[in-house]
Amino acid sequence: MTEKIGFIGLGRMGLPMSYNLLRAGYDLMVHNRSQEKVRQIADAGATAAASAAEVVANCDIVLACLPDVETCERVLLGEALPNARPGQIIVDHSTVGAATSRACAAAAEARGAMFLDAPISGGTERATDGSLTIMVGGPTEAYAKAQPAFDVMGAVVRHVGPTGSGTAAKLVNQLLVGVHMVAAAEAMLLGAKSGADPALVFELVNSGWGQSFLLGRNAPAMLDRDFEGTRTQLRVFLKDLGLIQEMARDLDTPIAAGDLAYRLLAEAVEQGLGDLDSAAIVLPMEQQAGFEIQRKSD
Repeated sequence: MTEKIGFIGLGRMGLPMSYNLLRAGYDLMVHNRSQEKVRQIADAGATAAASAAEVVANCDIVLACLPDVETCERVLLGEALPNARPGQIIVDHSTVGAATSRACAAAAEARGAMFLDAPISGGTERATDGSLTIMVGGPTEAYAKAQPAFDVMGAVVRHVGPTGSGTAAKLVNQLLVGVHMVAAAEAMLLGAKSGADPALVFELVNSGWGQSFLLGRNAPAMLDRDFEGTRTQLRVFLKDLGLIQEMARDLDTPIAAGDLAYRLLAEAVEQGLGDLDSAAIVLPMEQQAGFEIQRKSD
């Protein structure tokens, strides 16, 4: 591997993505606010950096995966992009709004660099096994150069179009995630309260036209009452649905189901459930229904 790759942000997604790059043989430099994760991957062969600016100064392609819009803008617009150089490629794997992606692209262009918005989907499981979906917007030349690294981290990698296209595709994905999350919870609760065996309802519905990825993911957690936020938390999806609402307003496009999902997630987060797994969206519904989903006794 000739290019030196930099990775900024070693969170739940960024750390396993970085490990995949390292295992593929890339010369990898990393930076993260929490130095414990930096030390962890440095022990495996990565080079530790003290700042985002140091990563940019030493790498040909710089990837970032950050938790929210505020952090993304602070790190990319405030630290990384002001130090970019001509020909360099800066990639943002975070879930942000179109305005942030456009601002990053403009900042990169002002330095003679290229920017790609390349949000990801698949959760920590697929980040770990290198099978993410990666949706990329930005210059074709930059995509061609970065694609080999993307292919290490993702199984479905597509160049969607110009700047902001990858971000738009990710937000469309998250709109469906939010709506399906709510629908799966409603369906499981309705079936269980009717007296039907909820495990059998799940098995049957998930083999019929009512199946969805979110039903398959969240129904077992509801049945087992396993709502710990060890995967993706409710507050993260609420953040994404807020970005989707901004996008819909900018495009003057109605998203009635998305608006409902946003309201229900906001209420759940206000009740202190924000750090729980997305399946926990069923808890306020159960409280309102006066019924709790339980597996039937053998």
